[in-house]
Amino acid sequence: MDWGLQNRISRIIKPTDNRALMLAVDHGYFLGPTEKLEVPRKTISPLLTHCDSLMLTRGVQRTSVNPKFPIPIVLRVSGGSSIIGTDLSNEEITVSIKDAIRLNASALAMSIFVGSKYEKQTIVNLGKLVSEAEEFGIPVLAVTAVGKEIGQKDARYLSLACRIAAEQGAHIVKTYYCDNFEKVVDSCPVPIIVAGGKKIPERNALELTYNSIKGGAVGVDMGRNIWQSDNPISMIRAVRSIVHGNSNVNDAFTLYQKLCKENPVKNSLKKQKIKNIQPKKGNNFQPKKGNNFQPKKGNNFQPKKGNNFQPKKGNNFQPKKGNNIQPKKGNNFQPKKGNNFQPKKGNNFQPKKGNNFQPKKGNI
Repeated sequence: MDWGLQNRISRIIKPTDNRALMLAVDHGYFLGPTEKLEVPRKTISPLLTHCDSLMLTRGVQRTSVNPKFPIPIVLRVSGGSSIIGTDLSNEEITVSIKDAIRLNASALAMSIFVGSKYEKQTIVNLGKLVSEAEEFGIPVLAVTAVGKEIGQKDARYLSLACRIAAEQGAHIVKTYYCDNFEKVVDSCPVPIIVAGGKKIPERNALELTYNSIKGGAVGVDMGRNIWQSDNPISMIRAVRSIVHGNSNVNDAFTLYQKLCKENPVKNSLKKQKIKNIQPKKGNNFQPKKGNNFQPKKGNNFQPKKGNNFQPKKGNNFQPKKGNNIQPKKGNNFQPKKGNNFQPKKGNNFQPKKGNNFQPKKGNI
């Protein structure tokens, strides 16, 4: 094996303990904006310091990963089908070797679909990719994918798929954990990394990690079970404690719980919503209806202090002290001191106590 090839593999599988913790974020190539991976940069950035390598597509690498951060890249180079298509196994090579070199990929990843309609196409593509990549000292990771209707996740099927991938020249194989997993490992002459799969409870994901390492895998390539967790940083650190720290499940789960308490989620969606309806201190802000909102007419609207606000007729308006306001005829009008005002005959008009009211002369 050439020096460059060995060096690139050592970036992914750490030579100090022959273990690997890969973070998978390539799901969008056929699933689109997966839950909690809608904005890749926000998902990836906090986790980079806790994984050994990153598995992704070139689009996400260029747009969502800091090129100044020294993270080894396992570049997804196959695709062509989507989750809403008729057959996920109908994949082709979508990235050239030149572009992989431009992106400084440490390894190339592609899927094979053993037992599917397009089995031959994907296996032949793997062989061609290995031949091209080895010219430049780039290792290939083969993913033993399971489509909608192919392949059971049992030792017999996975042993077959992993062995075929290795026979075609794959340097690393990514597959699933299963009962009798040791049989899969023993029959595959190259290192195996176990896929995390769909989201499961955190303790179960830690059990999967522990059992995989115990069964002979060099590591895990985990995605949804890390970044779909409510506490992704705590989760990846717990997984790492098994992969590189030889922790058992109980110790790893205890660490996860401890980290969750030490670093609670500060920006949960619920807390963000509460924050968004709290006005700044000193502002007379009224939130929308349902959040203690006070609409205008008929409600006790209070204008800002110091504003000369004039409400419409009929409102309980109180003029400022000292203003000489003259209301219209028929209102409770108080004339100025010294005016000889006489009310009409028969009107029981009573002036306010203390006013020097003088009725007009000749109107008695």
